[in-house]
Amino acid sequence: MNMLKQGLSVVIASILSSATYAGSATAATTTDTQLNNAWYKDGQATITEKLQQSRSTRAKNVILFVGDGMGISTLTAARILKGQLAGNSGEEGYLSFETFPYSALVKTYNVDAQTPDSAGTMTAMMSGLKSDAGVLGVDEDVVRGTCASVKGNEVVTALELAEIKGLSTGVLSTARITHATPAATYAKSADRNWEDISDMDIENNAERADCEDIASQLVNFENLEQRYTGVDVDGIDVVMGGGRRHFLPKDVAFNSADAVSAIEGDRTDGRDLTAEWSAMYPNGQYVIDQTGFDAIDTESTERVFALFNESHMQYEADRANDIAGEPSLSQMTEKAIKILDNNPKGYFLTVESGRIDHGHHAGSASTALNDAIEFSNAVQAAIDATNDEETLIIVTADHSHVFTIAGYPKRGNPILGKVVGIGATEPSEDSAGNPYTTLGYSNGLGFRDLGAETDGDASYAAEAIAGRQDITAIDTTTSGYHQEVTVPLDSETHAGEDVAIHTSGPGAHLVQGTVEQSVVFHLINRALGLVGQ
Repeated sequence: MNMLKQGLSVVIASILSSATYAGSATAATTTDTQLNNAWYKDGQATITEKLQQSRSTRAKNVILFVGDGMGISTLTAARILKGQLAGNSGEEGYLSFETFPYSALVKTYNVDAQTPDSAGTMTAMMSGLKSDAGVLGVDEDVVRGTCASVKGNEVVTALELAEIKGLSTGVLSTARITHATPAATYAKSADRNWEDISDMDIENNAERADCEDIASQLVNFENLEQRYTGVDVDGIDVVMGGGRRHFLPKDVAFNSADAVSAIEGDRTDGRDLTAEWSAMYPNGQYVIDQTGFDAIDTESTERVFALFNESHMQYEADRANDIAGEPSLSQMTEKAIKILDNNPKGYFLTVESGRIDHGHHAGSASTALNDAIEFSNAVQAAIDATNDEETLIIVTADHSHVFTIAGYPKRGNPILGKVVGIGATEPSEDSAGNPYTTLGYSNGLGFRDLGAETDGDASYAAEAIAGRQDITAIDTTTSGYHQEVTVPLDSETHAGEDVAIHTSGPGAHLVQGTVEQSVVFHLINRALGLVGQ
């Protein structure tokens, strides 16, 4: 071994000597060309910037961004689309958080599932331990659908610990606020689908009467004091998202001004949880539309409960079509930060882009990618509104999707378009002579040509279509085009590969290599000094 090392040293010394030989004009010329190359200088600047990063581990604030279903192929495709929408080739750009100094890979499996669901993955990020698919805020000993198994298996979340410490807290989502990812920050449930009491089928499952539905748990968050003796909390300060139907009685008299269903509410117990929240927090503001959102004074407002849609909020591409108007994710992020930072002790905020996931499930790459770009905008809004010396920003995903980027398209080829090879002007063809797209899904609803339709969910109106279609005359870059699939399913599925995590701010450097998803909690815990620190 010593002889090998000695031999390598001689070789290395020889190379260095040759490269620096003053008489070698070729070597000198090559070096100058290399040093002045844009790629070379960009890489050098990246390393220089990383060397200047702070290594402190304590933060005043933490913001956790979760792109639901935002796998690495989604990041790549969204990055390219963002650049192309700005008139560039696309590949050379970055999403806002891709410039963060630290990143790693995250393993997403659930205790009982190789390919995970959002309830188990977000529970891991919020509690520091992995759990089963389909359950919220409980450990793996729970039995899904069995109410009695919840007791004794509850886990405390980062958001709850932040409340106990006296920090301000917030939860934002473009999905229903009772949906799996946001719900995992505050709820304990043996089933992620128990969003309101009508979902629990208590008539046929009497033992479930002892469990509280997810919407009720959100409004009654201060019941945390009953679980932990001696704690004093004042409720989540900022809640924004969709899902109004789970908070209202199933009675037309309680319809909101922008209701789209004949009866907006779903609750069968007669409770109006929005009224209960308003009574509990008389200094708070309950908001349902853009006008109400715009009227919020961030300096004087103590807390906000905003439900902008009876179900999920609009896809970003459809937001302008909302009946009463609703804010973008970046607007919600900016406003939430301005409210939360009024607390001198600091805050913990979770921001989810839930509809990236829904666009993929619908098999609509355009829909998912446009929401991913808005997610990037929301992260940028947080960057602009915070000080990176006191705020740790974490950007990750809960899982990925069976979403692929394939073929050999040339640089700058439209990411939503058909594959056109290097040096070619016409689309590449498969073995049967048909063109094909760069983006695709391995399963799902499959091919749709809906033209300018921007609602990705329109794909659910027809049966799944598997296999190749003749897309020669079809413009696949339109918002209504849905990619072909191999396996026909009623909805495209999650995938099981690792996802990325990007971090900036105090403690960001602790993210390295490949980690379990539960490590995200420990990163938050370390930064805020929540427990055991």
